[in-house]
Amino acid sequence: MSARKRLALQGDLLDFTGAPLLGEEACAELRFRPNHWLLIEDGRIVGAQPEAPDDSWQRELHTGRLILPGFIDTHVHCPQLDVIASYGATLLDWLKTYTFPAEQRFADPQVARAGAELFLDALLANGTTAAVVFPTVHPVSVDALFEAASARQMRIISGKVLMDRHAPAGLSDDVKGARRDCETLIQRWHGQGRNSYALTVRFAITSTPEQLAMAGELVRADPSLYMQTHVAENTEEVRWVAELFPEARSYLDVYHQVGLLTPRAVLAHGIWLDDTDRALLRDTGAHIAFCPSSNLFLGSGLFDWQAAVDIGHGVSMASDVGGGTSLSMLRTLAEGYKVQALRGTRLTAWAALHAATRGAALALGLEEEIGSFEPGRMADLAIWDWAVGPVAVHRDAVARGEVVPLPAQSLHARVFAWMTQADDRNLVAAYVAGQPCWQRG
Repeated sequence: MSARKRLALQGDLLDFTGAPLLGEEACAELRFRPNHWLLIEDGRIVGAQPEAPDDSWQRELHTGRLILPGFIDTHVHCPQLDVIASYGATLLDWLKTYTFPAEQRFADPQVARAGAELFLDALLANGTTAAVVFPTVHPVSVDALFEAASARQMRIISGKVLMDRHAPAGLSDDVKGARRDCETLIQRWHGQGRNSYALTVRFAITSTPEQLAMAGELVRADPSLYMQTHVAENTEEVRWVAELFPEARSYLDVYHQVGLLTPRAVLAHGIWLDDTDRALLRDTGAHIAFCPSSNLFLGSGLFDWQAAVDIGHGVSMASDVGGGTSLSMLRTLAEGYKVQALRGTRLTAWAALHAATRGAALALGLEEEIGSFEPGRMADLAIWDWAVGPVAVHRDAVARGEVVPLPAQSLHARVFAWMTQADDRNLVAAYVAGQPCWQRG
């Protein structure tokens, strides 16, 4: 019988036991344990304690560093690293000019394999250990992504993109062939290791009613399947959907009519929704992946998080690369603060970080696996320097009250400054299932 692998990491542990309020710095759900040891056995968290464990544990000191659950990016596109930071387009022009040409390359198995490897390593290099991912319409792109994720033991939710109209020939499928591909991929990958399959509707514009109905049939046949798509991102897109589906009350209702709104449905953006739509999200358990960097970059609009809270539907955080400009969830959270400020809401560091960790896990039904440091969770985590560079180091010292006696310094002030200024340079290491999968230097 092999010996159990026991690892203890020492640092400032931060996670959440519940959902913080959107704009309140006082947070009973915050769990901050400075200078504690996180105990990991056979890839799972078994506890935390202030004193060092005995010599049966492999011990790593990260004194003065922040240890967080790995970030969960709930909407991101694997094949779009080629077009990140491309100039001058709104959503529909972006797809035609940049996205579709890049995605057609993933029909080549070598391109798909190399792209998946690069993409997952880039996520890990930003402290993201789980993601809900769009590959392309090509089954080989799904195989490449799940194979690469399995090699890294990452929690990935993905599935073949469905598009049978208003798309280039190299990215178009048909209802019968798409169903056959989905059924084969579901059997091959869903529930294998840490992989889960998502029926992946690009958006209502690129799927016929027949294809949407087919996707709804597959979702209803197996409630453990996920569904991911886009909704109400851009006003021009919303108008086109209304023309294509005149019988639907709204863009969101297009998906509801065919049974695609379930507790495992992830809908990116959701900017141009009304309260009836928000109530439908609440009642079906579906949630919105808020993509602030992408929404700002493409000029799509400002997501109303407070309205989501008032109605009661879930919100998680997403980079939406390549419309988004960085795979860093920290940069994404900082952009989220700015979007909410423009809407008159002050987003706390607690609410933002929760939505990228435990809150995202809850929205995906994975709270028993990832998102916090509760015993039994997988040891997917990231270790961060509080500050990198002279300005950030000075700001961190001020937040700790070591430089000037400024008022209103607090743990929130320190974490907010870190969240706003930090990026991939602050990442020391990322662990998946208790194994180091990225280390600085």
